[in-house]
Amino acid sequence: MPATPAAPPSRPAQPLPPEQPPRGAVGHVQTAAETTTRLRPVRDGGPLSRPVPPPAAGPAHGYPYDAWALGAETPAETTTRLRPVRDRKPARVVAAAVCGVLALGLVGFAVTGAVLAGSGAGEPDEPAGYTPARALWHNAPVDTLFPRTLPGPAAGPGGSARTWTRIVVAPDAPCTAATLPKGLHTALKSIGCERVLRATYTDATSSHVTTVALVFTHADPDTMGTLGSRAADEPPPALSGPGTVAAGFGDRQRASWWRHVLPDLPVVVTAVSGFADGRAVAEPEPADRAMTPRRTTPVAQAGLGHEAKGVGGAVERALRKTVAATLKEDQE
Repeated sequence: MPATPAAPPSRPAQPLPPEQPPRGAVGHVQTAAETTTRLRPVRDGGPLSRPVPPPAAGPAHGYPYDAWALGAETPAETTTRLRPVRDRKPARVVAAAVCGVLALGLVGFAVTGAVLAGSGAGEPDEPAGYTPARALWHNAPVDTLFPRTLPGPAAGPGGSARTWTRIVVAPDAPCTAATLPKGLHTALKSIGCERVLRATYTDATSSHVTTVALVFTHADPDTMGTLGSRAADEPPPALSGPGTVAAGFGDRQRASWWRHVLPDLPVVVTAVSGFADGRAVAEPEPADRAMTPRRTTPVAQAGLGHEAKGVGGAVERALRKTVAATLKEDQE
C-alpha cells in the first residue's frame, strides 16, 4: 500500500488583537488610517483648507486637542475675490461723518433761510416810506396834506384845466361810520384804522364842492393790496362848512365819488362831489361811470365825476410829495 501522506503540521493559534474602545472613547488610540483633514471655512484671500496633523492624546482624558491649535497652516489653494473690500480706517470714517454733518447743516440753514425769507422771520419788505406815512396824520402840517390850492391840469371834461380852493378842514377824527363809507368801515375793523383826515374844496366858479379824505390804516402792504376787493365801493360822507358854499353839502347832495386804496402806502383816499347850491341827487354815480364819454345823466353832464377824481388825485399827489420829503429828511 502506498504510504499515506503525512498531515501538514498545524499552525499555532494566533492571539486575537486586543479589543479597542470605540473611536472617540476614552483609551482609543487613533491609527494612521483614521487620520483625516478638517476643512476650514474660506476666508477673504485665505486658503480653502488645511491639513490637520494627527491629534495627540489629551493630558487627562485622552481627548484630542483642538485641531485649530496644532501646527501652522499649509495653504492648499488660494482664491482672490473679484472686488476686494478695503479695510475701513477710523480716520476716514470720522472724516466722512464730519462732512455729512456739515452738509446737513448747510442744507438746514438754506431751508431755514428760505422759510424765513418767505414768511419772514420778520415783516415782508415794505415799500419806501410805508412806515413813515402811517404817522403823517399827526406829524405833517395840514397845508402839506391838504394844500390851500390844488392844481388840476387837464382834470376837467374834455381835458380842461381845473383849480380847487380849500374852504373847510376838519380836525382829525376816529374811524367811524360818520367819517367812512359803510363798506370801508366794516373792512377796516379787522385790520385796524388809525385816523381820518378830511377837507372840502370848491372849484374856481364855486359851482361844485368836493370832500376829500385820507384814511390812515394799520394794514401791512399785502393787506392793502387786497383791501379794495374786500370793501364795497360806496360814496363817503360829505363834510359841510357853515358860512361857506359847502354849507348845504350833506349826504343827500352827494353826486359822484372816487376811491383809491394805495398799494404802497397804508392810506386810502376817498372823495365825493356835489352841487354847491345844495340840490339833492337821486342817483349818485361812481366817478369812472360819470366820466364815460357821451353819458347824459345830470351828474355826468355837470362834470362831477371829474371833480371827485381830480380833487382826490391832487390830494394823493400832495401826500406822496410829503412822504418823499420825509424820507429825504431821514436820510440827511
